[in-house]
Amino acid sequence: MMHRITTLSNGFRIVSEPMPGLASAAVGIWVMAGARHEQAEQNGIAHFLEHMAFKGTARRTALQIAEEIEDVGGYINAYTSREMTAYYARVLEADVPLALDVIADIVLNPAFDKREIEVERHVILQEIGQAADTPDDVIFDWLQEASYPDQPLGRPILGPADRIAKYNAKDLKRFVQGHYGPGQMILAAAGAVHHDALVKMAEEFFGHLPALAMPVAEPARFQCNERREIKDLEQAHFALAIEGPAFRDPDLFTAQIFAGAMGGGMSSRLFQKLREERGLCYTTFAQAGAHDDTGSITVYAGTGASDIKDLANLTIDEFRRATEDMTEVEIARSRTQMKAGLLMGLESPSSRAERLARLLAIWDRVPDLSETVERIDAVNLDAIKAYAEKLASDARISMALYGPVDRAPTLDALRERLVA
Repeated sequence: MMHRITTLSNGFRIVSEPMPGLASAAVGIWVMAGARHEQAEQNGIAHFLEHMAFKGTARRTALQIAEEIEDVGGYINAYTSREMTAYYARVLEADVPLALDVIADIVLNPAFDKREIEVERHVILQEIGQAADTPDDVIFDWLQEASYPDQPLGRPILGPADRIAKYNAKDLKRFVQGHYGPGQMILAAAGAVHHDALVKMAEEFFGHLPALAMPVAEPARFQCNERREIKDLEQAHFALAIEGPAFRDPDLFTAQIFAGAMGGGMSSRLFQKLREERGLCYTTFAQAGAHDDTGSITVYAGTGASDIKDLANLTIDEFRRATEDMTEVEIARSRTQMKAGLLMGLESPSSRAERLARLLAIWDRVPDLSETVERIDAVNLDAIKAYAEKLASDARISMALYGPVDRAPTLDALRERLVA
């Protein structure tokens, strides 16, 4: 069965895809408003708002929100990213109307009760503290900040504790009024769903919303910076970002397949060199991430204080070596892994609904799966080598280090090594 897309008169979009044989469905609202849409003085408020959606509405208490979904065996959750906020549920087919009623209620009618704001403020402050105590979490926020300094895209999604401590109902309402218009929302559903019924419910819940002007995010500018935090930890944490393509860039699939060959699994170059051959780390990986107007290939590894220099240098050496001896076997393996991951993910209605929402937000359409597979298969060895050479010659990299990292090479030294 193919997906269907309907746009209401106010710009609200509905996209759905039935999955024959399933008794359950995933349904949610994806809002094109995330951390990069905040002003500096609002940092963290998109995430705060996501939390407050579950703290009660004019019709439901926080407990009733949870009970109504869990009483029918479903679950409900949400997340905030740098470019989106999502509210979604998984329920049986008969309970899709209930799930959408609850989601619409928490998105459109949050109560912002003063007491609940204070309770959730403390929850978020604990979440910030937990992240700060987790080196292989916090280092990626630092890497993002190093790559996009003094920009919305470089600020942490959770926000700084001192700002979270001050937000009130007025601040939350202001962000909703500026970013939660019907043109910024997508209702996506997959599994045991019926498109016409979803459209009818969407018209009831969202059809009355007045259109808002689409907020324009500040353009991203990748910059080469280093952040080094020396601390007495067991591990030296190393994270590297190489400027990469944005969502709509023709090189996106090339970058993703290249990243997979470099660090996408146990057979990848970095895993084999750093862990299997040299025993320098337990965990290492590389992945390609993209945003609306920028992207990056991110590398991570953790090692001992005495090995951080060798680990950093060897990582750069592997990227440089890829320009010379990357093989068709490696590329074929990475292509296959990427397609398998895509196809396996589509067996889940939750993953499929998220894919529908994301692709519709990016392209204003949902490309057929065959189109995506064709683009993956079109990436050949010549394209990978040309891409690797471009990365090495441009040397647009940033770095974050945390722990006993005083022996680590500087960013300038690594850039010189990459282009040598």
